Amino acid sequence: MHSWVDGHPAESLSIKDRGLAYGDGLFETIAVRAGRPPLLEYHLARLTEGCRRLGIPLDLPLMRTELLAFSAGLGEGVAKLMVTRGEGLRGYAPPPVALPRRILQSSAFPAYPEGNWEQGVQLFPCATRLAEQPLLGGLKHLNRLEQVLARAEWQGGDFAEGLMRDQSGRVIEGVFSNLFMVRGGVLVTAELSRCGVAGVMRAALLDCARAQRIAVEVRDIPFEEFVQADEVFLCNSVFGIWPVRSVTGHHWPVGPLTRKLQAIARDLLDI
Repeated sequence: MHSWVDGHPAESLSIKDRGLAYGDGLFETIAVRAGRPPLLEYHLARLTEGCRRLGIPLDLPLMRTELLAFSAGLGEGVAKLMVTRGEGLRGYAPPPVALPRRILQSSAFPAYPEGNWEQGVQLFPCATRLAEQPLLGGLKHLNRLEQVLARAEWQGGDFAEGLMRDQSGRVIEGVFSNLFMVRGGVLVTAELSRCGVAGVMRAALLDCARAQRIAVEVRDIPFEEFVQADEVFLCNSVFGIWPVRSVTGHHWPVGPLTRKLQAIARDLLDI
């Protein structure tokens, strides 16, 4: 593993950084293959929107240049990018002039079982519920304690992911992935304006589905409707798509639209 801070190799960070003190920042988890990040523009678009909403200045051309250089050096693996508001004094008030910090870390691709792609996965029904905060809805911000608590709920290999719902019981996402269901030929994913993370692979799949004239709906998903779906799958920008075969005694086949989109996701990620 190697890391950069503000464009230079580094292995340490100031304890005054607001990302450490308050989670004041955003991050991207970026798949890199053959020295390039295939979904780079989607990652940069989400990062740009997140920085706009949090009021963190972003030098987009510099960020693109650094990501391309870091990816070329990595070759194959995962690049994690964190953008924080930078250093600050004690207290929540942001500094009048922010000097954002850019942190890049590399790691190998996770060794997921091949069966996750082929036969699908079982979801753990997480008791941890997502809090609703429209100001942060959809952002991949650095405050991830809900996911930490949810992931601690299960151990072992029976469950590959967890199902996360909001305070009203609506189906939102996985712990580290987005969720889609297919019902009556319509591709449905959760509305994320109140909570949840608007994933990069989710955005790419929605674009591809619309381009192929697949009916798409982005809306609230009551749990009672979710368990009656025809197909269910998870997606993220590292593993692509995993079909979901069961949760809490409810079972789904690996359906044709899931397989079609799975092939599209693999093309998007150059797998």
